[in-house]
Amino acid sequence: MRIAAGSAWTSELSRGPRSTSSPRLIEVVSTFFATVALATVVAAPIVIEQTTDGSRPGAAANGTTAPATSAPPGRELMFAGYGGVPYTYPSDVSVTKTGLHDFTAKNVAWDGKPFVNPIYYGARIVHFGGSRIGTMLDFTHSKTLARLDEEAAFTGTLNGAPAPERATLRDIFRRLEASHGHNMLTLNGLLRLPSFSLKLQPYVGLGAGVSLPHSEVQFANADKRTYEYQVAGFVGQALFGIELRTSRMSYFLEYKFTFAPYEMPLSERDGTLLPFDLWRQFRDWLSGEEPPGGRASTTFASHQGIFGLGIRSAPLATP
Repeated sequence: MRIAAGSAWTSELSRGPRSTSSPRLIEVVSTFFATVALATVVAAPIVIEQTTDGSRPGAAANGTTAPATSAPPGRELMFAGYGGVPYTYPSDVSVTKTGLHDFTAKNVAWDGKPFVNPIYYGARIVHFGGSRIGTMLDFTHSKTLARLDEEAAFTGTLNGAPAPERATLRDIFRRLEASHGHNMLTLNGLLRLPSFSLKLQPYVGLGAGVSLPHSEVQFANADKRTYEYQVAGFVGQALFGIELRTSRMSYFLEYKFTFAPYEMPLSERDGTLLPFDLWRQFRDWLSGEEPPGGRASTTFASHQGIFGLGIRSAPLATP
């Protein structure tokens, strides 16, 4: 399988100075979103639960604060954030450029580094209309960084010559990763399973969407790199989780499997923000021109374990 133009080459080259404004901007934006997600996870349950406890009917009249009770599943809208830990299977990485490259690196291993900035995080909106069936818009920010110090087997042609049978990846790539996002945006269908109690609600889901990685790819001897957000292809996911419900909050543990075939154009340019980068990619596609660095492809198949919390819009349950 071919590695999408999302492998990232972000190292600075010794051949000359490179502007660091774009990487710094992406670092700032990534840190901001990660900080907001963490603040929501930590602060929201305290604020919401204290607010709902103190606003129970009859609490003021009795001079006491009535404990909030768990609300049964029903018609509701939930906004949620989460963190987690991914594992991505090794995969083949292919690079093609007419007259120069047509090679594949076999079984490239990937690191997720979920607790290194930018951290692993996600956000979702969940809607149930009163039945067991619901919908979810889910955004996941994961990472995939090639282990460049490891060896890999190669086939095909590299720089117009036969590729070495085996080589250390760092001898071929200066950078190969999606460290500012193996980003996935999916629309999912959810099914609530028979529950153990009002407070514990298991569920399953299945969905599909689009991969929006920040592609960072650069050859070891190259002056230019691809360093931008891109549409890399479709992604599918399947999930199973269990939700702990309180009056207005939901805490959830979840496992999900994602499958994302990547094919990314190696544009050999530094991007800025996602909307501008996607517009440039769309404009290049309309022109019909081949990307100057060729194309790269791979498939990211990942296990992900997540923990998060959500704020529900459903009315409080009556005691």
